[in-house]
Amino acid sequence: MKWTYDWLKDYLRTDADASHVADTLTRIGLEVEDLIEPIAPVAAKIVECVPHENSDHLHVLKVDDGSGNLRQVVCGAPNARVGLISALAKPGCVIEGHEIQSGKLRGVLSDGMMCSGRELGINDDHSGIIELPENTEIGTPVTNMETVFDAGITPNRPDYLAVRGIARDLSAAGLGEYVTEKDEVLKQVKGERKVKIETDKCPVYQFCEIHDINIAPSSSVIKSRLTAIGINPKNAPIDTTNYICYDMAQPMHCFDADEIKGDITVRNAKNGEKFTDLFGNEHELLDTDIVIADEKGILALAGVIGGARGMTTDNTKNIILESAYFNSVSVRKTSKRIGVSTDSSYRYERGIDPTITGYALAKAAKIIMEVCGGKIVGTGIGGEIPEETRKIKYSPKLFLRKTGIDIPANKQREILEKLGFNVSGKEEDWIIIPTSSRVDIEIPENIVSELVRIYGYENIAKVAKHQASDSAPHKDFYIELKKELAARGLNEAKSYGFGDSKIESILSDKPIIKISNPIINNMDTARNSLLGTMLSFISENEKRGYSDLDMFELSTVFDGDMPGQQHTQICIARTGNTSPKHWMHRNRVRDIYDVKSDIVALMHGQKFTVNAENAPLWAHPFRYGAVCQGKKKIAEFGELHPSVAKTLKIKTPVMIAIIDDVENLPTSKKCKEPVISDFQPITRDFAFIVDADFPAEKLVSSAASTDSHITDTTVFDAFDMGDGKKSIAFTITITPTENMSDDDLLKLQNAVIVNVEKKCNAKIRDK
Repeated sequence: MKWTYDWLKDYLRTDADASHVADTLTRIGLEVEDLIEPIAPVAAKIVECVPHENSDHLHVLKVDDGSGNLRQVVCGAPNARVGLISALAKPGCVIEGHEIQSGKLRGVLSDGMMCSGRELGINDDHSGIIELPENTEIGTPVTNMETVFDAGITPNRPDYLAVRGIARDLSAAGLGEYVTEKDEVLKQVKGERKVKIETDKCPVYQFCEIHDINIAPSSSVIKSRLTAIGINPKNAPIDTTNYICYDMAQPMHCFDADEIKGDITVRNAKNGEKFTDLFGNEHELLDTDIVIADEKGILALAGVIGGARGMTTDNTKNIILESAYFNSVSVRKTSKRIGVSTDSSYRYERGIDPTITGYALAKAAKIIMEVCGGKIVGTGIGGEIPEETRKIKYSPKLFLRKTGIDIPANKQREILEKLGFNVSGKEEDWIIIPTSSRVDIEIPENIVSELVRIYGYENIAKVAKHQASDSAPHKDFYIELKKELAARGLNEAKSYGFGDSKIESILSDKPIIKISNPIINNMDTARNSLLGTMLSFISENEKRGYSDLDMFELSTVFDGDMPGQQHTQICIARTGNTSPKHWMHRNRVRDIYDVKSDIVALMHGQKFTVNAENAPLWAHPFRYGAVCQGKKKIAEFGELHPSVAKTLKIKTPVMIAIIDDVENLPTSKKCKEPVISDFQPITRDFAFIVDADFPAEKLVSSAASTDSHITDTTVFDAFDMGDGKKSIAFTITITPTENMSDDDLLKLQNAVIVNVEKKCNAKIRDK
């Protein structure tokens, strides 16, 4: 989006210089990518004029431009002569949309261009170079060249595609007073033509027919502004539609009325119907495309491009001005399919203000008739201007809850009203109606975002230092978890909320939630797990020689495509060796017990069991475990399946832990401090014979559940006995809370034996 500084001042009364304006816009969300200070043509005196040796009409001039050195310019103007003071455009000047450069004309260097009045936008004279008064100071600018702003527009801010929208935001940011233009509509004039709308993709279509115009150039103001932003002026009707497009963000089109037969119809195209645009390119249309047609056929592709038939030329005497609101999705699909992008389609795709079609039509008609004359012989409207239905319930306290910062309610109201929002209600119950140009404002959180943006992120940072709130984001349960994981030597990873369907399909059998418009091909799902992106990180790091990694990510994953079908997940990955090679010690390769210990640390002493059954697709079938409490699975851990590692081209062993029940994890602050007994702990050893495929974890879990005084269990021996049996030996630690006699200890030991033999189909080994 480009606009000039003087154009901005039509809607903003300010003393701020262009640099300050650019800085403010960037601060509030509109990034000014370039601030173009154009080079103005200067007064220069011709001191030498000789005929060009290779031309019968060109002259080679030596001109004094006030720099102290004469400049050579090749000129074809018949009035060029010694002593004449005229306008010199030096290399770098932009004249009628073209940048002047040094170059040779018929073998002779020309270091600039002498300009006519029309080329300068001063008058319409193009018979020769402009003749300035003899007392004109040499080297002074001949015209005022306005600074041009060039900004990048984000898809959610279509109001920034209008100069008046930019001015309103600057006013809200405190950079000046917004100048409200009195928007008028045309008086209805009954003519011979009507408009019919036969599609639901066009809520409103307005037109006016103007007869007996004399096609003429636009005013110097409009010509200079369009030229400055890179649009080559043609004539007043065409220039006006371009001007309104940038001024109000309302795309318009101008037809030659004599080429239109009968009424105007807005309809869907027929499959296979042909259309030739104004550049002569033919397109085959679908029934999803919207067209503007008359009795003879198609005149334009709605919101995208006009047609060859009905286009305005220098011979046009009667015109029809169009101002309409078309469905953004429909315009975008048509534009992308046929490969044609215009200023019009760019705005419709993002969503224009649906209420200004009449205002834009009246303003365009006024501008054209002031230059070209003419009379309005008919107006028409089809459909109805959409009514504003958005009424957002908002409480000023929401800002505090969302940001942790308290801004007074009266300050919030002041900002919103300067943005053009209608704020009603008292105290905590507000009803906010956004200005119609802000089609992106739909929920209370959008209001918070607007307040933050205009109030200033830098101001919020200052306020935050002096405010303490229990709702501050840094006092978050998740932050506590992240601190604990970081303390265990894990580095936090961050990824987009998208996934790759090809990777997700080999990791689990969870539903894959496809998205209709992925930002890139390998981010085509709303991710159902953090594991996919974590493995992508590991693969990319390994390619670059970093195979020893300790990472975690805590973020949202999606269970479905409906609101609320999501939960928070933690994914931990440890790969490669535990430490670099060193002469003082031997390192080792990571194993599943490293990530199991990460899970156990987050349990903060809560009891659990481990189930090694039903390994997911991503896990090695014999190196996997699920941490459970009763029948509820809290987390799972394991080694990456070799086939998955091969598919993702990962050669390093990868140990994974995934915690899905994050909300029920206790933080260290919530857990009770362990009670330190006054009595010495007691240990007892047991050995049981079980089936060869029986997991040791179930054995020690059954032992630990026998009595609350058993605080730890550790397996220290296991061997195969043959005949499908194995022996597992473990130690239990008993922490008494009172004196225990030998009889008490014997009862506890026997209770352990009975419990294990009953639950695990085991037998105590007596030797």
